[in-house]
Amino acid sequence: MRIDYNIHLDYADVLLKPKRSTLSSRRDVEMTRDFTFRNSKQQIAFVPIVASNMDGVGTFSMARALQEYKLLTVLRKHYTIEDWDRAMGTGLKLQYVSACTGTGAIWDNNSPDYQTLKKVMEKYPDVGMITIDVANAYHEQFVDFVKRIRSEFPDKTIIAGNVVSPEMVEELIINGADVVKVGIGPGSVCTTRTQTGVGVPQFSAIIECADAANGVGGHIIADGGCTQSGDIAKALGAGAHMVMLGGMLAAHDESELELRDGKRVFYGMSSESAFEKHGARKDGYRGTEGKTVQLDNRGPVRDTVEQILGGVRSTCTYIGARRIKDMPKCAHFVRVNNVINRVFDRYDANKN
Repeated sequence: MRIDYNIHLDYADVLLKPKRSTLSSRRDVEMTRDFTFRNSKQQIAFVPIVASNMDGVGTFSMARALQEYKLLTVLRKHYTIEDWDRAMGTGLKLQYVSACTGTGAIWDNNSPDYQTLKKVMEKYPDVGMITIDVANAYHEQFVDFVKRIRSEFPDKTIIAGNVVSPEMVEELIINGADVVKVGIGPGSVCTTRTQTGVGVPQFSAIIECADAANGVGGHIIADGGCTQSGDIAKALGAGAHMVMLGGMLAAHDESELELRDGKRVFYGMSSESAFEKHGARKDGYRGTEGKTVQLDNRGPVRDTVEQILGGVRSTCTYIGARRIKDMPKCAHFVRVNNVINRVFDRYDANKN
């Protein structure tokens, strides 16, 4: 048994310290970032904010909305090839989407999401990214599966995760991943930390994992835990190359989920709701690590996206980062015990 007595921090434990800046306007900030990926050798430019592959978030409708801002969407793995076919011709720009698969093919080569992935890659070669998504990427078989996908699709950019330790980030990148998803338990509808007692506070996990990824020429996505645009800015300042959003993009018109009495249902992908919709775990165990919530419908996602981008732009003007890529070298964080004054929280007209 070991205990790490070093302090590990979350987004709520820090603030960015402002400094003198030559930027006179938010318009001066370059939000697009150019990426060259280690293993695929692909060169792609986009705003490094990514929609999660969750139900109600990683949808074709969401992708069409976000691509107008050069944001990426990881499409939910439960789409069929027929769903993909129907989405073509609707204005979808394939350079801003990633296909997604789980690791069911480790045990069954006929797993639906894996078979769909192969068909999508064959039929739509302009899809340049593949996301391999599991809750726990520490299994030895996961690394083997990453190797397999790299072998089958050598020119595709592979996103893989989730992990929270630098050693595992290095191992995944060395074995074929280009981008590693970092985050265990911080999501708004994730209960992994209470169900299992496993996790690392997200801010510290980003710092440690980004350093490891930089050392081997790879990248990370900070996945989960953001509730405001300021959290996204903190993640980018801490060294995350990209930030993945779930709850912040949930319950919008683009969710493709049924609207009931002005509410949209949002749930974790390891929740009972997800099991009921997509089937129970293949290993026969019933333990759930997600919850289900009902949210007020939030209207078109563009309003939320513009608020997010405006917040990150404002951060850059405060810390003197002319490019979003420059945020880590411009960031100076201070530890805090309190982030905001909550005296009027109950009177907030914008609070759900």
